[in-house]
This record gives sequence, C-alpha cells and structure tokens, in this order.
Amino acid sequence: MRVVIQRVQRASVEIEGKERAAIGPGLLVLVGIEDQDTTEDIQWISSKIVQLRVFNDAAGIMNCSLLESGGDLLLVSQFTLHASTKKGNRPSYIKASKPPIAIPLYEKLIARLEADLGKPISTGVFGADMQVALLNDGPVTILMDTKNKE
Repeated sequence: MRVVIQRVQRASVEIEGKERAAIGPGLLVLVGIEDQDTTEDIQWISSKIVQLRVFNDAAGIMNCSLLESGGDLLLVSQFTLHASTKKGNRPSYIKASKPPIAIPLYEKLIARLEADLGKPISTGVFGADMQVALLNDGPVTILMDTKNKE
C-alpha cells in the first residue's frame, strides 16, 4: 500500500462537476492498493497517518499529530501510485489491484482510519474520475509504502 500524505489548509474532491467531499485543515491522503496488501498493512498505515507528527505545536514546531490537532482527513484512491516507469515512457499499472481486491481493502482502510481517528473521514469514490483540489500547507508532503517501511 502506497500513500502520499499532504498537510493541507483545505482540500476537496469533485466528481462530474459536483463536490463529493471537502475538508478544512488536516490531511489529504492519496492511496494506491496492490494485491499483496493485507490487514496488517492497513493497520500500520492507518496508525502512521493518524499519529504522524506534522502539525505545529504552540512553539511552531511540527510536533502534533492529526489526532492531537483535531484536523480532518480526506482519503482518495489513486491506482497511479503504483505506476512503473522502468521501461519506455508509458507507465505500467500492473501492480495496482483490480477493483474486486482493491475495493474491500479501501473500505477496510476507511473503517480503520475512522476508528483510529475517532471520527468520520471524507473520501472520494473508488474508480471515479475525480478532480482533487488542495491548498498544501507548508508544503508538507510525505510518501509511505507498507512494503518499504523507512
């Protein structure tokens, strides 16, 4: 499972010209799912997202988590995070899971994030053509991969 985590002042998702979801200060998380992802990957990444200390404390130091800051979370599925550009110029998405595998994992991730955060999160729609808007705060952008835990 790969994620791009962006600290935002605001973010939103539109589908067919209609706003699906919008958040204020918090995190926009783009997630790519692969066939080898498991419940353990979901648990690890959810804990990391919720507890990642990327929000400023009273001294202006990045020392607070999403949980501590009370910020919102917008989760958007993005299969292109598993693009392989090793050969040629056209990315291959062979590692990205197909919907029958990815959708249940995406739904489990949503449930886990809501449980870990203690409140509902906002989401895009799996597989939809979405327009994502954001105002990156900092900018703070962090990449994580459950298969390469750095």
